[in-house]
Parts: sequence; C-alpha cells; structure tokens
Amino acid sequence: MSSIAEHVGQVWDEEILDTLVEYITIPNVSPAYEDEWVSLGHMERAVGLVHDWCAARAIAGMTIEVQRIAGLTPLIIVEVPAFGRSEAAGTVLLYGHLDKQPEMTGWREGFGPWTPILEAGRLYGRGGADDGYAAFASLTAIEAVQATGGSHARCIVLIEASEESGSPDLPAHLEAIGDRIAGTDLVLCLDSGCLDYERLWVTTSLRGLVGGRLTVEILTEGVHSGSASGVVPSSFRIVRQLLDRVEDAATGEIRLPELHVEIPPDRRRQAEETAGVVSAYATTLPFVAGARPVTDDPVQQLLAHTWYPTLSTVGADGLPPTSRAGNVLRPSTSLQLSLRVPPTCVVDTAAAAVERALLEDPPYGARVTFVADHVGPGWNAPEFALWLDAALNDASLATFGQPARAYGEGGTIPFMGMLGNRFPDAQFVITGVLGPGSNAHGPNEFLDLATARKVTEVLSHVMQAHAVQAHATTDSTTAG
Repeated sequence: MSSIAEHVGQVWDEEILDTLVEYITIPNVSPAYEDEWVSLGHMERAVGLVHDWCAARAIAGMTIEVQRIAGLTPLIIVEVPAFGRSEAAGTVLLYGHLDKQPEMTGWREGFGPWTPILEAGRLYGRGGADDGYAAFASLTAIEAVQATGGSHARCIVLIEASEESGSPDLPAHLEAIGDRIAGTDLVLCLDSGCLDYERLWVTTSLRGLVGGRLTVEILTEGVHSGSASGVVPSSFRIVRQLLDRVEDAATGEIRLPELHVEIPPDRRRQAEETAGVVSAYATTLPFVAGARPVTDDPVQQLLAHTWYPTLSTVGADGLPPTSRAGNVLRPSTSLQLSLRVPPTCVVDTAAAAVERALLEDPPYGARVTFVADHVGPGWNAPEFALWLDAALNDASLATFGQPARAYGEGGTIPFMGMLGNRFPDAQFVITGVLGPGSNAHGPNEFLDLATARKVTEVLSHVMQAHAVQAHATTDSTTAG
C-alpha cells in the first residue's frame, strides 16, 4: 500500500497537476449550454489534452481511441488487458466525463471558471473536480497496480463529453461499442462527492432528473402596464399558477404522486447512521446570515437530499435586468426547470406527469409549452459483496485513516442507471472529491488535491482486491 501511495503521489505532483491546470483553462461547456460547441473547438481541445496524456502512460497492453459519431460529442475509450495473477477474470469499467457546466457568476475576486488558481492545497476552476480529474486518476490507478507488482482484471475506461447535458450521446456510443464492455462485473465512477474529507465516501444512490423549459405566452408584444394590467394576466402570474400544480410553494413538497417512491428501509437506516458521523448536511451549504434550511433534522436533510423529489428554477428568459425594466406588461416568461426525482422513480413516467400538469387546461387560454429535454434515470446500488465491503474499508483505513462510509447523493449520473440495467449483477463503487465547499456547477469550484490522491489510491486497492477475488472464484470453479 505504501508503494501505491508513493507512485500515485509522484504522478499527481509531477504530471497530473500541470495537465489539470491546462484543462481548467479550456471552456469546454457541455452542448446543452453551448450551441456552437463544435465550431468553437473547445471540446476537441479538451479531448486532445486528455487523450494525449492517457496515451503516454506506462501501462502494459493499453490501447486508446476517440470514438466519433457524426453530430455527437466524442468518447474516449481506453482498454487495458488483465495484468498479473494469471490474468484475473472479469472486467472493470472506469467512468468519468470531461465536459463542463457553464461559468456561473459569483467567483471570488481574482478567481474565475477558466482561471486555475492553486490555494491551500485546492485547485480552483471549472471542471477540475467535476470531472476533469477522473481520466487522470483512473489511468494512474491502473498504472500504480502494474508498477507495484499487483494484479487487475481487464479494464475499460470510458470518458464521455455530454454528461453535464444528461448524457444524450452515450446510448449511441454504447451501441457502437457493442460487446466490448460485456462481462463488466465492477464499475468504478469518480463523478460523485463526499460528506467530509476525512474518509472514503461511497455513493449508494443517485437521484434522477427531469429538466425542461416552461414558456407562457399571453401577448404578441409588450404593452404599457398602466394600459393592460388588470385586463391582461401577467405571464409571470400564470407561470406561478402552473408551478403550483407541481409544487407546494409553502413547503416545497412535490404534488405529483408519480414523482414519489417508498424509501427503502436500508437507505433510511443508512441516513440515520451517516447523520451520527457527520454534522448536519445543511452546515456545508453557503446560507446567507440568518437563513435556515427547510428542516433542522440531520436525518431528514440527508433523505431530502436523496429520496425526496424537488423542483428548482435554474434559469429565466423574458425578464429584463432590474436596471432596465420599464413599466411594461411582458408578452412571455420562460423558466428552465430542474426536477430531481428519487433514485427508484421511473423517470419517463415522472416526465410525462410533469408535462400533463403544466400543459393541461392553461389559465386564461395562454399559450403554454413545456418539453422535458433533460431526462436522466436515477440509480440505487446493489448491496456490496463481502469482498468489496472489506476492500473499501481496508482501502479507506490505509489512505484516510478512517473507515469508509456510504451515503445517497442528490445529483444525477445517467450512465449509472444505464449500466445498472445492463449489468444487474455488477458491483458499483461511485465516489469522488466533491466535498464541503467544493461547489460543483457553482462559483469557486475547487478540487481538494489531497483527497484526489487518496481516492486514486483507493481505486488501485479495489482493483487489486477484485483481481484476487476473481482469481479465487475462477480457481474454485475450476476445482469444482
């Protein structure tokens, strides 16, 4: 274990950090937020940077390619044959992405999304933690196993470029890949978070996503508010009425039964155990002075973060800046809605229910449109196998000095739902570096470098444990 730590630390210090700094300078915003992503060329720059770094690794038998499908974002595919211990059976699939969220406002003075700044062991800038480090950490973990005389099963690394858009390009890429990921029995994903930086955190569930643009049109052009108000209903008031069909504004509770599920007893128990280890989840969030969370109960905070559906309005069109707002009754209002749904919720059913609620019987005969164009399934992990549970705990003790812990995450990684359906018997390790204050998608996003190194080490240990287990299972089967 000390040899792995030494190798991983050296690669991070001497090679990964400088490359990540360059990666952060590339504004490779995901296609959902940048229509001109092809002509701008930023995505190609990011793909080239990651590809070239990976291709230079000292990994036995490695092949690397960029799979391209017309009109879609590219996919980096790395394949590594089994190594050591008589070539252990099984396949390990490692996943990450390299596209980024938009800039967002509110960065500290001197900081910015495309301005990498290293401060107190943290690398600031968009995409370093979500999820630029994943490709580098995955290849380094494989390399560390080989460099220290360990063993791993066949590995395939997939780095996609549309995750922040809901992974719309991934199904076509998976179809093109064919049976190259067949036999996957262990999935390692580095696109999640941690509740503190003191131990390994493993994500056991992810919420699904229903996102789309709601538009209400009531006039063909703006009209003086003194002339029309009281006769023409405000498009914003109509939007409020429609949202009231979906959400109780007083409590935040979602009113549509299709978006609710029964919380599994083991996940409720996990939330209770996690709440006993860390302080209330809300304490990690940047509330303004005097503000308070929806609930002060730490267990309910964790469940609300994971198993309750929620509605957020994340964008708006049709509203001028307050400094330029004339006394005009605006012709339309558009809102970008983001509904997080529980891990086991049937996301297509949820999307259809939201569309019905918003579109049926529009108030005042207004023209209302809504298309759920950002839809991704949730995911609930299978129970850890005994060997994996032990490996995770041992790896956390060796790297962090604390036992591993598990919790449910409130975000969405559509690929995990796809893989869960495709490989129902596979084991999943979903982890990451997005801890308190790291602020993925928001201003001042940072990558905690010490945590990133330790997570990389954990991957190496888990891959070795998997190889030992797979080899032992093969021997037992042969003997039988």
